[in-house]
Amino acid sequence: MSPFAARAGFAQPLPFGATLLEDGRTRFRLWAPAQQTVALEVEGLAPQAMLPSEDGWFEVDAGCGAGARYRYRLATDLVVPDPASRFQPDDVHGPSLVVDPHAYQWQHPQWCGQPWTEAVIYELHVGACGGYAGVVARLPALLDLGITAIELMPIADFPGARNWGYDAVLPFAPDSAYGTPAQLKALIDAAHGLGLMIYLDVVYNHFGPDGNYLQAYAPQFFDPALQTPWGAAIDFQRREVREFFTQNALYWLREYRFDGLRFDAVHAICDPAWLDEMAEAVRGVIAAESAGHRHVHLVLENERNAADHLQGAAADKFNAQWNDDGHNVLHVLLTGETESYYANYADAPAEKLARVLAEGFAYQGEPMPSHDNRVRGTPSAHLPPSAFVLFLQNHDQIGNRAFGERLTHLADPQALRAATALQLLCPQIPLLFMGEEWGSRAPFLFFTDFHDALADAVREGRRKEFAAFAAFADAKSRARIPDPNAERTFLRSQADPAVASQAVRIKTYAEYRELLRLRRQHIAPRIAGSSSLGASAVGAAAVIASWLLADGMRLTIATNLGADALDFAADQFVFGACSIYQTGAGAALAARAGQLPAQSTCVFIDEVPGRSRDEVSHMQPGASPGRTREQPA
Repeated sequence: MSPFAARAGFAQPLPFGATLLEDGRTRFRLWAPAQQTVALEVEGLAPQAMLPSEDGWFEVDAGCGAGARYRYRLATDLVVPDPASRFQPDDVHGPSLVVDPHAYQWQHPQWCGQPWTEAVIYELHVGACGGYAGVVARLPALLDLGITAIELMPIADFPGARNWGYDAVLPFAPDSAYGTPAQLKALIDAAHGLGLMIYLDVVYNHFGPDGNYLQAYAPQFFDPALQTPWGAAIDFQRREVREFFTQNALYWLREYRFDGLRFDAVHAICDPAWLDEMAEAVRGVIAAESAGHRHVHLVLENERNAADHLQGAAADKFNAQWNDDGHNVLHVLLTGETESYYANYADAPAEKLARVLAEGFAYQGEPMPSHDNRVRGTPSAHLPPSAFVLFLQNHDQIGNRAFGERLTHLADPQALRAATALQLLCPQIPLLFMGEEWGSRAPFLFFTDFHDALADAVREGRRKEFAAFAAFADAKSRARIPDPNAERTFLRSQADPAVASQAVRIKTYAEYRELLRLRRQHIAPRIAGSSSLGASAVGAAAVIASWLLADGMRLTIATNLGADALDFAADQFVFGACSIYQTGAGAALAARAGQLPAQSTCVFIDEVPGRSRDEVSHMQPGASPGRTREQPA
């Protein structure tokens, strides 16, 4: 049992926002450096002038407690919600609610999480699953499938009733469209009771376009000299800004007891040094309060492919990064698409896949054709396989398509099956997107709930994004792209297993369940301390990769995603007698004979006879135990 298991409630003491005091009053604190005066307005009470202090802070204690609704009135007479609001019952433009963070009684306070190497992540959209209660209802099936971690797309308060979550403006307030703070805690508690971890996607690189009032009272929060796709960049060189977001990370991990955070698009954060500073602060606080017993996982999305944030997934940094390179090259191999950023993976995709499996990043300092040959990435071969989250689909890669098609629409089913086996049985950390496990063919579309001129701008902006694609070269073709603000767009994006073919649903679910059983039995316990033995392209769409696992066993995966069988030099590779998985009868036997059937994957785990672990670590992938060959530098 953890040393903090006896606590009745958990909370993050915020240095701003609304803080309940022991005498039944509440302290309110706001950073408004552009204002000369600020007044607190609590429903049912007379307005109170807030007392200014140095560095632009305003503070006041008021005679109210949990459940009180409040706003701040600026000198310009503009009334705004609290930027650190814990809940907005009437959406982003309404009053904030004073919340007692200790009110919820946790049923599983002893939960400390699981090691990162055991993670099998399932990404979902809370709204598309029916709110917090709808996600709770899905948990037993996900546990049965073999999922160990649920990842929620962003839930911070956004305008309207539906949104992907990346247009949030109040990062401490879980959106009321999904339920109450207590219901969110109940979801997390239920997951922990089943032995499931639960992660949250957080957005620290921008605010949404509707409901962000920071410019009115704290324009210093932004740096107008640095522009992003969303406007002026958030100024992470300011102490107040850094503290705001560090506190937010701690808030979700401590007050809501999330087991980890996924940080969206950190390449758009102007000061990447803050990332490491924040990670170190989070690690220190969590370790101190749990005496090192609690597992908390921090994961990046970073287009820069900057390996230094990972550095072997050291305890004071990040566990992993989403492996966009892995997805992109697998997508090219499965679909043949080479437009837009997929052009970066059109040349020698099998070689790029081999590099992804052996070293993590495909781009480690090379120029990208679709980005004016801009250099991307840093060397990553020194990182462990678990420093990369590998996926075939996610919200971005489906939803950022014009019609939100899944791979079930785009790829040959047998090739997709082979790629899934590679993904789920290699030592990188797998992530599934909701509906994959039953072969969903429902789209996942981009949806919002904006109105008036903003709705028009978002609709037209969405359609202009695809103007460079041949299929949408003219305005008439672009007009077919679904309107993000139409409710039907959201409703079509709800992946419901009942609408899938029963036969396909049952068969696909059984295959995913079996693959995850094999991963749990053979792969996950051996990932910590594992390392790549290298990978080789053996055809235009075929790769053989090997890893030295923690106990000295050797994992080898041979994958051919092409439509034709291929022969390769069998004497360059060794496939032992122990085949734990093959996509078709006889595929493992064929691989041993030097042939990979079309659209197949074979997975082997074997000892290397007559070799010590140190000797094995110097062997090339599949090299004969009788011929040790040094890996290339």
